[in-house]
Amino acid sequence: MTPAAPKRGRRWCQWYFPGRCGTVDHVSEPEVVRHDTRLDRYVDHYAARTHGMRASAVRALFSVANRPEVVSLAGGMPNIADLPLDVVGEAIRDLVLEHGVQAMQYGSGQGEPRIREHICEVMALEGIDAHPDDVTITVGSQQGLDLVTRIFCDPGDVIVAEAPSYVGALGTFASYQTRVVHVTMDDDGIDPDALRAAVESSRRGGGRPKFLYTIPNFNNPSGISQSLERRRRIIDVCRELDLLIVEDNPYGLLRLEGDPLPALRAMDAEQVIYLGSFSKTFAPGFRVGWVLAPHAVREKLVLAQESATLCPPVFSQMAVSTYLERHDWRAQIEAFKDMYRARRDAMLEALREYMPPGTTWTTPGGGFFVWVTLPDGLDAQAMLPRAVSARVAFTPGTAFYADGFGSRNMRLSFCYPTPERIREGVRRLAEVVNREYEVNRTFGIGSQQSPHHGTDVSGAPGPDQS
Repeated sequence: MTPAAPKRGRRWCQWYFPGRCGTVDHVSEPEVVRHDTRLDRYVDHYAARTHGMRASAVRALFSVANRPEVVSLAGGMPNIADLPLDVVGEAIRDLVLEHGVQAMQYGSGQGEPRIREHICEVMALEGIDAHPDDVTITVGSQQGLDLVTRIFCDPGDVIVAEAPSYVGALGTFASYQTRVVHVTMDDDGIDPDALRAAVESSRRGGGRPKFLYTIPNFNNPSGISQSLERRRRIIDVCRELDLLIVEDNPYGLLRLEGDPLPALRAMDAEQVIYLGSFSKTFAPGFRVGWVLAPHAVREKLVLAQESATLCPPVFSQMAVSTYLERHDWRAQIEAFKDMYRARRDAMLEALREYMPPGTTWTTPGGGFFVWVTLPDGLDAQAMLPRAVSARVAFTPGTAFYADGFGSRNMRLSFCYPTPERIREGVRRLAEVVNREYEVNRTFGIGSQQSPHHGTDVSGAPGPDQS
């Protein structure tokens, strides 16, 4: 549209020339026609809670990391190549032939009784004594976390979480307009004194902490596990403060040395809501997870599940049940552990060989991840494009904090690539880090990041401290 032609007129100018009278011609401002340049024309229609929704840093990397020439140390996909696909295929074939009508029908909002019984057997390996009636099936444990947040949290409520914390959880908490307060970790997990201080400080300031969110086994992203004594102390503090614990435990059975430690839920059935999943110990494509909760909470979870999905997929539940019944799933977990142990060891060896002085990292006893802290002055987020150009991908540490910290950190995943690819990926990454390190030494650039109340993990366990 062509703007309107300028208009000419007369204006008194006594204000400009004191004591003098007269008029001058002037040109008025042209009428401006605004054109909305927003990419999303629906932005004014969205609910306020959508403002907290952000794309996951891990998901954003997928398109790059999945290119064959790139060694991806970024994602957390389990390696299911060792699954006996012939056994799984036969089990699904028989399921369709023998129970297909039931498997492809609607089901219970709580989940099928058969899978809930099997889940109780799985949880018993970590000391949990549970009844199937208190298990609610979810579409992966991610949906379980969403439902728990939905039934407990109002906008503005506080969730206490270890620092660093799982990026998917932080996204869920943001979508419900909650505020995350991070608590520092050390080699043994969450610091109980820092936990107490954080909760009390929040309450004094008018906050309403609703629960502690924690991954006690091989935390994603740090790989740190809570010691047995630390678990007891955390439960004691939460009891005293009347703070619920949401225990997210996808990696507990993937302990690479020794037997599994008792779950927090095994130590307290009333204070702890437990999230579990078959994604890491069987296969993520079935999307079967669960929440174990006290009976009253379970009733609310079922109502929330029914409003969200009507029911979790029956076919997936029955497929997992059939697999558990027909295959030695305990032996399969042992096979997974052998495979992941070789990958973890390859990564730790490569880090020791290639990384520059001042770099530290955790030594996880299981799970999928190693948490790297770069030398002072280096920024992992700024380094990522150069790493991708060098054909290696990682996840920057800032993704795992709700408050923007973690710039010196990166999460490296050892679960999916082969040991040879892991070693090559770390070598490529170390070349990028070494170049940045030399520039930093040459120009004396210091870190601009302030100390974090949680783990900015320059103090995280180094290679020989985990």
